[in-house]
Amino acid sequence: MSKGVTGLRTAVSALALAAAVAAAAALAAPTAARSAEPAAVSERPVAGGFSLIQGGKPARVEADVTDWPGVLRAVQGLRGDLSKLAGGGQPPKDAPVVIVGTLGKSAQIDALVASGRLDVSALKGRWEGFVQQVVENPRPGVARALVIAGADKRGTIFGAYDLAERAGVSPWTWWADVPVPVRRDLSVAPGANLQAPKVKYRGIFLNDENPALYGWANATFGGFNHAFYERVYELVLRLKGDYLWPAMWGKALYDDDPLNAVLADEMGVVIGTSHHEPMMRAHVEWERHGQGPWDYSKNPDALRRFWREGVERMGANESLVTVGMRGDGDEPMTQGTATQLLETIVADQRKIIGEVTGKDPSATPQVWALYKEVQDYYDAGMRVPDDVTLLFADDNWGNIRRLPKPGETRPGGYGVYYHFDYVGGPRNYKWLNTNQIERTWEQMKRADDHGADRLWIVNVGDLKPMELPTEFFLDLAWNPGAMPVGKLSTYTRDWAAAQFGPEHAGEIAALLDGYTRLNARRKPELIDGATFSLVNFGEAERVEAEWAELERRADAMRKALPKSQEDAFFQLVWFPIMASANHTRLYIAVGRNRLHAAQGRSSAAAEADKARALFARDVELTRQFHEDLAGGKWRHMMSQTHIGYTGWQQPEANVLPALASAPAREGFGVAVEGREAPVGEGEATLPRLHRWGAQSRWIDVFARGAASPDFAVKTGAPWLKTALTSSGADTRVALSVDWARAPKGLSRVPVRIVGDGREVVLTAVVDNPARKPARGAFVEAGQPLAIEAEHHARATAADGVAWTVIPNLGRTLSGVAAYPTTAPSSAPGKGAMLEYLVDFEKAGPVELTVLVSPGLDVTGGSGPRFALSIDDAPPVVVSTIPDSSEKAWDKVVADNVRALTTSLAVPSAGVHRVRLWRMDPGVVFQRLVISRGVVPASYLGPSEGARAN
Repeated sequence: MSKGVTGLRTAVSALALAAAVAAAAALAAPTAARSAEPAAVSERPVAGGFSLIQGGKPARVEADVTDWPGVLRAVQGLRGDLSKLAGGGQPPKDAPVVIVGTLGKSAQIDALVASGRLDVSALKGRWEGFVQQVVENPRPGVARALVIAGADKRGTIFGAYDLAERAGVSPWTWWADVPVPVRRDLSVAPGANLQAPKVKYRGIFLNDENPALYGWANATFGGFNHAFYERVYELVLRLKGDYLWPAMWGKALYDDDPLNAVLADEMGVVIGTSHHEPMMRAHVEWERHGQGPWDYSKNPDALRRFWREGVERMGANESLVTVGMRGDGDEPMTQGTATQLLETIVADQRKIIGEVTGKDPSATPQVWALYKEVQDYYDAGMRVPDDVTLLFADDNWGNIRRLPKPGETRPGGYGVYYHFDYVGGPRNYKWLNTNQIERTWEQMKRADDHGADRLWIVNVGDLKPMELPTEFFLDLAWNPGAMPVGKLSTYTRDWAAAQFGPEHAGEIAALLDGYTRLNARRKPELIDGATFSLVNFGEAERVEAEWAELERRADAMRKALPKSQEDAFFQLVWFPIMASANHTRLYIAVGRNRLHAAQGRSSAAAEADKARALFARDVELTRQFHEDLAGGKWRHMMSQTHIGYTGWQQPEANVLPALASAPAREGFGVAVEGREAPVGEGEATLPRLHRWGAQSRWIDVFARGAASPDFAVKTGAPWLKTALTSSGADTRVALSVDWARAPKGLSRVPVRIVGDGREVVLTAVVDNPARKPARGAFVEAGQPLAIEAEHHARATAADGVAWTVIPNLGRTLSGVAAYPTTAPSSAPGKGAMLEYLVDFEKAGPVELTVLVSPGLDVTGGSGPRFALSIDDAPPVVVSTIPDSSEKAWDKVVADNVRALTTSLAVPSAGVHRVRLWRMDPGVVFQRLVISRGVVPASYLGPSEGARAN
C-alpha cells in the first residue's frame, strides 16, 4: 500500500541494504509503471489524468447535501487537506472538480452510474468499498472530474481519506504533529482504483489509560468527552478502521457525555464495549448505577434491567454488542468452568436484544470474547448461536491462543483480540512501543489464513506511543493478502516516508526497526540490574553499544531534518530511542554498581553516581516531552511509571533501584571474564581463547580504596598479547593471541598481575587446532556455538510446505517459519527441513538448544512440535510447550522466546549436518545454540559463531 506521493516499495530486503542505499531508493522518481497505476497520485502531469493541485491551487471538492453527515464531514476534511497541500490556496472558480458521494445517497453519483460513465458493478454490495476514477464529461460544462464513489457510508469516507493520504497527508497530522508537505502540482492518473476491506470490523481499544492518556485528555479536553472522541474517531477512519472499544478505566462513553455515541454514529465509527463489558454498558456504570452484586447467580433481575437499559440507550447507533459475562473488575466469574451459567446469561441477553429492537436477535451484530477463562468454557463445549462472532484472543503478550480450524465457517464469523499494551502478570507493559510489526504480521497472518476475518481489534493502551504498530495492524486488516513477507522490509520505510518525506526514510526506518527490536527483546518494565550479563559474552557492553549507535544516528537525523519536522521526529523516533536507551543503561549501571560492591571495587560509587544521573535524565526527557514538545500539547502523555518495578503491578512513582557500596580497603583486586566473584589468593582460569572462536578475553584490575593501583601484567608466552584500558580506578586488560606464532594444540599460559607486594596468577587457555575446519561450516570453538536460524546451508520443501525468512523478527536477527500454516502436520523426518553445517571439535554428547518464538498451539493441543537430528540419525521430536504451567509461561513471555534443549550425539569430530524438521505449523525458529555442559548465564546468549572460509 502506497504511503505518500513519492514513496516506493522495492522487492529488495532491507537487511541487504545500507541505510544510504535505502534512502537513495526512496528518493527515486516514480517509474512510468507506478505512475500508470489506476488513480495513482503523482507530482508530475499524467496523460489523461486529473489535476488535483495545479499551480498551487487545489481542485474543488463537491458532495450532495443529501449524503450521510459523516461523508460530508470527510469531504470537508478532504477540502482542508487539499488546501494545506496547496500551501493554503483555495480552489478558483474554474477549478477541476472532485465529486464525492455514496451510491443511493448522491444524485451526482447515481446520475454518473445511470449514464454509464461510472461502472460500479464491482462495487455494489461491497462492505466499505470505494472506487476512485477519472471520468470524462461527467456533466455539461465539466470536461473531466475525479469521482470517489462509496458502496456505503464508510466506503465513501475511506475513499476521501485515502486520496488525502496518498496525496501526502499523514493520518497522524494531528496526533503526531506530522506537517503536511506543500505540493505545487498533483495529478491523479486515469483508471479505477477499487478497494474494499478483507476484515469486516477493524478497530482499536483505548485501555490501561491511567495515568497518561487520562491526564492528557483531562488537561486538553476536560475529560473523555465528544471533543476528545472526535479526534479519536477521525484518526480511526483515516487509518481505515471502523470500530472502537472506548476507554473504560473509570470511564463510560455513553454516560460521560451523551454526544460521544451520537458523534460516533454520525462520523461512521462502530462502537462496542470491551471483552468484559456486555450489552453496551461500561464496567464503571455498574458502580455508578447498579444495585447489588455483579453476580448473575445471585442478582439476575438487576443485571437484566441494567443490560436492557444499555440496549435501549444504544438505539439505532451502529454497534457491535458484546455478550457473555466476566466477574467484577475483569476477573473470572466463578471458580471453575461455569458453562451452564454463561449459556443462560447469553440466552437471556439475546432475549433482551430481541425485545428491545423488535427484531430477531440475529439482526443485531454480537460478539462473544473468548478471553482468558472464557476460552475454557468454549473448550468445555459451550456454544453460542451461529450468528454471534467468536472473538479469539491472544495471551495478552501477542501470542494467539486459539483459532478456528482451516475452512471452518459460521455466519457470525471469527475474530481476534490482540495486545500492544497490557496490565497484568508477569509485568505490566504500558510505557513505550515494544511491538515488532514482523511479530504482529506472523500472528495475524495466521489468523487470516485460518479464516478469522470478521473482527480484528487491538489494545493500543494510551494510543500515543503506538503509532507505527497501530497503523500497521489496521493496514494489515484492510488487506492481509497485500502484505506478503517481502513487503515487511519496506513497510517501515514507506511509513517513515509518509511522515517525513522520502529523503531520509531509509535511515528513519532503520531507527524505528532498531529500537522496536531492542525493546521487544524484553519489555523495559521487565529489565533489572541482573538482566544482561556483566561477565559473560560481553553482553552488557554489546547491548549498550547497540543503543548508543541508535542514539548517535537519531541525534544526527534530528539535526538533518527541517525544523518543521522537529516535533514529529521527537515523539515518533527520537524520544523512544533516547528514553529506552537511558532506561536500559540505567539498569546496567545498577547491576554494575551491585557487582562492583560485591567484588569490593571502589568503582561501585562511580556506578551509583551514573545510575543517579541516568535516573535524573529520565526525568528530564519526560519533561521535554511534556513541556517542550509542540508547545506543551502532550503534557501528561509520558507520565506512565516505568522504573522501580518489584512485582507485576506498576510502582506509584518511578523509584531509583537500591544501590550498594563497597567498604574501603587497601590495594587492588582482580576480576576475570566468566565469573562474578573476584579472584582470591588462588589461581583462576580464564575462558578459552580459540583460533576459530573467541579472539579476546578480559581481566579487570581494580582499586579497593581511593588510590589507583600500581601493577604490571606479565604473560608466560610472547605470543599472548595484552592491551590495557583504564576507566577511573579500574583497568581492563584484554588478552589476545598472535595466532601465527602460537603453537598448535592446547596451551595453558600463566598471566601474572604483580603489584602492591602481591601477585595474582591467572591461567589463559589457548586453543590453536592443527586441523582446519570445513569450508562454510560453523565452527565449534571451545565455547557454546550460536547459529542464527536464517543462516542455514540448505532449506528443503516438502508436500507444498516451504520455509520463509521473516526479517527482523525476534531477539537477534530474524525468524524462519514454514508456510502455509494451514498445511497438515508432517511425520518426523518427512517434512520440510533446515540444515546447518557444523564442524564439531570431537565426538560425544552435545546439548542443542533451539530458540523459537513464544507462540501457542492455536488448535488446543499440547504444543506445536518439530524434530532434530544430526546427519541421518533418527529425528528426535521436540514439543515447543513442554511445561504448560503459569510459571513457565511467565518466563517465556518475559524472555520473549522459548529455549528448548535436547541432547544429541555427535558421531565423530569434523563436519556434520544439524537438521531441524518441520512437524506442526506455527513454529518460528530464531537461533540454535550448541554446547557441551552448562552454558554461561546470559540473557541473549553468545554472539553468532564463525563460519570457516
